[in-house]
Amino acid sequence: MKEVKLVGVSKSFGSTIAVDNVSLEVNKGEFFTLLGPSGCGKTTTLRMIAGFEKPDKGSIYIGEVVVNDLPPERRNIGFVFQNYALFPHMTVFENIAFPLKLKKYSEGEVRRKVKELLSLVKLEGFENRYPRQLSGGQQQRVALARALAREPDVLLLDEPLSNLDALLRIELRRELKNIQRKTGVTAIYVTHDQDEAFSLSDRIAVMNRGRIEAVGSPDSVFNSPRTLFVARFLRYKNIFEVKVGKDTVELFGKQFSLKDFNIDAVEGKMYVAIRPDTLHVSPKPPEQVGRDNIVLEGKLIDKLFYGSETEIYVDVQGYELITLVSTSLANTLNIGDNLYLLISKKDLKFLVP
Repeated sequence: MKEVKLVGVSKSFGSTIAVDNVSLEVNKGEFFTLLGPSGCGKTTTLRMIAGFEKPDKGSIYIGEVVVNDLPPERRNIGFVFQNYALFPHMTVFENIAFPLKLKKYSEGEVRRKVKELLSLVKLEGFENRYPRQLSGGQQQRVALARALAREPDVLLLDEPLSNLDALLRIELRRELKNIQRKTGVTAIYVTHDQDEAFSLSDRIAVMNRGRIEAVGSPDSVFNSPRTLFVARFLRYKNIFEVKVGKDTVELFGKQFSLKDFNIDAVEGKMYVAIRPDTLHVSPKPPEQVGRDNIVLEGKLIDKLFYGSETEIYVDVQGYELITLVSTSLANTLNIGDNLYLLISKKDLKFLVP
C-alpha cells in the first residue's frame, strides 16, 4: 500500500527551479530517504509533503487523498526539524504532551502516552527538565517523541542528526531505526550523509538539481549507479571517460567487446566507475584470470595510510587507479614497484553523463 505518492511535482522560487517534475512512491511502514547535496531539492520536497510549501505543479497524495490544499495540521504528519524546535519554556513532559492536548486527550491519557514515549526514546526521569538542561542528543529524542505523540501516518525528518557529533550520530541512527520499526510509522528522511542513508533506509532516492537520479534499496543504489552524478556523489574514486564504438569499448588502452559487459551502451562518450575495494592487487601476475576478469599492469606511485588499511595509487597507461589494501600488504610495496590489478568485469559500472 502506498502511504505517500508524488506525481509530477514541481516547485520554483523566482527563477530558481527547486523541484523539477518529481514522481515517487513511499510504501506504508517504509523508511524512505531523500539523499543529495545541498540545494538538490530534497528539503523542499519534504516541506511540500508536510504542507509548509505548495507545489506549483503536480499532486501529492497521503493515503488516497490529494493533500495539495490541506494545511499541515490536517495532514496527520509528524515533523522533526534539524534544529529540534522545542518550546524552551516547556518541560520535556509539556513538549511531548503539547500535541496530545491539542487533540483533547484526557489528563490520564496524556500522562500514559507521554510515559510510553519517554520509555520509547529512553528518557525516563527527564520529564521535568527544560530543553536548555538537555544535551543535543536528548533534545533530538524529545523532538522525536513529540512528533510521534500524535500517532502520525507519516513521520518527516529533516536532517535531524546533522547538529550532533559523529559518535552520537552513529548511536542515534540505530535508535532511530529501531523506533521506526517498533512503531511501524512510515518515515521520510532527508540527509546529505550517504552513511546515514545507507544504514537507516529501506529505499533511497538520490536527488540532483531538483530531479531524482536513482531510486532503490541501499544495496542497489550503491552497487549499481547509472549516472555520473550518482557515482561521484557516492564516492566512487575511480571514474574515467571511455570511448564506445558500435560493438566495442576502449578501456585503459585495450579494446573489449560490448558483449563482455551487461550494459546498454551509448555509442560515443560514456564513463566507467570502479570502486577501490573491487580492485585486487598483486606484485606478481595472477596465475589464472578467467574470461570474466581483466588484468591491468601498472606502477605504484603513492600510498596513503588509514590505520588497518592503506590506499595505494597505481598508474595504468596514464590512468591513476586507487585501490584499498591491508596495511600489512602495503608495507611490502615500494613506490615504483610494478603491480597487477585484477578486476571482475561485473564490477565495472558504465555511466551516462
